Amino acid sequence: MAVIKATESDIRTLAQLMRAEAEGEGDLGMLMVGNVGVNRVRSNCLDFKGIRTIPQMVFQSPGGFEATQKSYFYQHPRESEIRLARQVVQGQRYDPATNALWFFRPTGECPAQWYNQPNAGRYKAHCFFQPEYGNCPTVFGTY
Repeated sequence: MAVIKATESDIRTLAQLMRAEAEGEGDLGMLMVGNVGVNRVRSNCLDFKGIRTIPQMVFQSPGGFEATQKSYFYQHPRESEIRLARQVVQGQRYDPATNALWFFRPTGECPAQWYNQPNAGRYKAHCFFQPEYGNCPTVFGTY
């Protein structure tokens, strides 16, 4: 059962985002980017109040993803990325992105916090950050 509403077009858009943000980090890296996206749609807190759909999340401005401003974002998603996008929409979560709302690629080590949000961990080149429970309890809910 899907944890957020998603049309086939939404799934393709999420797959594009996952590919553009983390293709070089393999399937697991792309799945973690998808987790962050799904968490943003589900959370309705902090920077993501009123974000209720995948397109709103992907193209949020300000606060969206840098990849949407790059030409490589507009590559058509492959079937493998579409399959991965479906997995995260169905509720599959992957640490350290399980409860994360943000990620970025630092030039060095992951900072302990990013914009006052605690570091949840690193996967390859990306650091993931999750809110404090009291600031956004919906992210920590079970699917």
